[in-house]
Order: sequence, then C-alpha cells, then structure tokens
Amino acid sequence: MKIAIIGTVGIPAKYGGFETLAENLVDQLGGKYDFTIYCSSPNYRGERQETYLGARLRYLPFHANGKSSIIYDVISIVHAMFFADVLLILGVSGAFMIPVIKWFTNKKIITNIDGLEWKRDKWGDIAKKYLKMQEKIAVRFSNVTVVDNEGIENHVFHEYAKPSTLIAYGADHVFYKELSKSTLEELCLPKNFAFKVCRIEPENNIHIILEAFGKTTVNLVVVGNWNNSEYGKELREIYVNKENLYLLDPIYDPNKLNELRANCFLYVHGHSAGGTNPSLVEAMYLGLPIVAFDVDYNRYTTNNEALYFKTGEDLLKLLKNDLAYAKNLDTVALKMKQTAKKRYTWKFISESYENLWSA
Repeated sequence: MKIAIIGTVGIPAKYGGFETLAENLVDQLGGKYDFTIYCSSPNYRGERQETYLGARLRYLPFHANGKSSIIYDVISIVHAMFFADVLLILGVSGAFMIPVIKWFTNKKIITNIDGLEWKRDKWGDIAKKYLKMQEKIAVRFSNVTVVDNEGIENHVFHEYAKPSTLIAYGADHVFYKELSKSTLEELCLPKNFAFKVCRIEPENNIHIILEAFGKTTVNLVVVGNWNNSEYGKELREIYVNKENLYLLDPIYDPNKLNELRANCFLYVHGHSAGGTNPSLVEAMYLGLPIVAFDVDYNRYTTNNEALYFKTGEDLLKLLKNDLAYAKNLDTVALKMKQTAKKRYTWKFISESYENLWSA
C-alpha cells in the first residue's frame, strides 16, 4: 500500500509536531508500507536526502507554513493523487482540494485537522475565515477526520455533527540526559530552574509567565524564537535583565534540549490554543511536574492531574505556595509519567493510524 504524508516541513524532523509524527510513523511502519513524504526544500538546504528510514522524500520549493502552505499542500495533494492509495493530510491549508480528489478518484483521504488553527491570535480576520472554511471542507469530505484532543473531538461533533477519530501524539522518543556542568556554564544557567520551550506567541501566554516569575526569585529558563515577532522582542527587552529569568534562543539539538528539559524541577506550559501539544506530552513522558494554562485541551492531555493557572496571580500563588512542597510536585510528576506511558507512545499512535488506512 502506498501512503503519502502531506503538510509537514519534512523529515528528518526538525520543526514541530507534525514532522515528528511523520518521522515516527515511517519509523514504526516503514517496513510494511510504501511511504512518500513531501518536504520543504528551503528547510533542507545542503542536506536533502532522497530517502529516509525507507520513505521516499519529495521536495517542493515552498515553505510549509504561513500563506505559502496553501500552494505547498495543493501541489502535494495533486501529485499524490496519481500514485498513492492513501493521502494522510496534516493540516487544512489546502483542504479545498479534497472534494476535487474525491470527485475524480477513489483515494482514501485521512485529514488531521490540527488544533483549530482558525482560533489562533496570530491570524488576521481573513486568514481565520479561510482556515475555518477549510476545516469545514476537510471534515465534510475526508474519509476520516483525525483530532488529537477530546476538546477538538467535541468541537467537530457539535459544530459539524460528524464523528472523528481521536489520535494524539507519541512522546517516547524523548530521553533523559544528565545535566552537565559544561552545558550550565555554556548557557550561563543556574543548577535549579523551571523550564519552558515554545514559540514566542501571545497565545502561549509568555507575558503572563514572565510577569509572575519576575515577581519571585524562582529561576525560569525559556527557550523560544524571541526575534521572530515584535511580541517576542518587546518581552525580551523588558525581562532580559531580570536575574532569575533566562531567555534563550531556539535549541534544535535534541540532546541539549532534553538535557535542559529533563532536569528542570518544574515544566511550565502556557499554551491556550490548539489541541494536544507535543511539547506537553514530551514533558509528561519525561516525568516532569507540570503547571499548565487552564484550558480544556491541557486538562484533557494531562488527565486533569497537573497544576493549573489562568492568570498571573494564579501562577504567582502556585510559585509561592505549592512549589514549597516537593512531595506535591513528586506526586504530579508520577501521574504525568503514568498517563504518558499509557496514552502517548509511538507504537500505540502508529497502530491507531494503521487501523485507519487498513480499514
């Protein structure tokens, strides 16, 4: 069976959740299926491979995100319709092509609609309306709609009166690595710290987190793309001189990232939009105590067993009270690990996708 995976930056994964999903599907199932992955050539300059883990890689000269994701997805879909038995489409940017494919072929189309992208603050009104329409088209015309969180599953049912299939993300690709003295010295970090890694965007509530930690002496390390937006630049300018705040640029080396993340005493998750966030399930699999922004997506992901905050005052109260009790954090950490081992392994996720295209 020939399967095309559409909508990612590409593999080897070095960008985000969909890329990690594609790589692990190929890793788990590559011996049983003929995979083709569409990749963004601007992201793989000087390191393009024809195959990876047995999957065939096809490069397009467009970025896979932002406005160019529309043409990127459309070309990928049109190309795939001529050879693939199953089109696994990750995201809805080019969903208007799905009914076209359905009219002219009998290809099986499975669409992961992502995390209600049209709700994100980073998009303008026109983009939000476009993405909402694409979501509607994807749900209506795909053979199967995949969602990664119960909150989105409920949205699809109530908004479109359609069933969907809940499949989250795996996290067992992350690993513990002892925190070295050389890493601390290289990055000028203290030994004990809370940690967060994310895109620096308003919907991730970085401003709330920095303000709360800034009123304490609790060390916080935040890894993100500070220079990619005015929001990030302004926050860095405001907080760069706070002695307990360490604002680091993106770290793409998984060894170094895991070294920092796995050794924090608290993982802070501020995402308020989207569904099941890969960085959150990874932190859970590492057995980290987690304080998360209080929205239903995060409560579903953490099985309602993490610590939660809705405002800066909520977070400040947690930092000044609950964090004084190590036993409480240990209990949260244990529950996070137990949930992750049950729900978020790539073997389980891959088998769930395999069941869809084999049905």
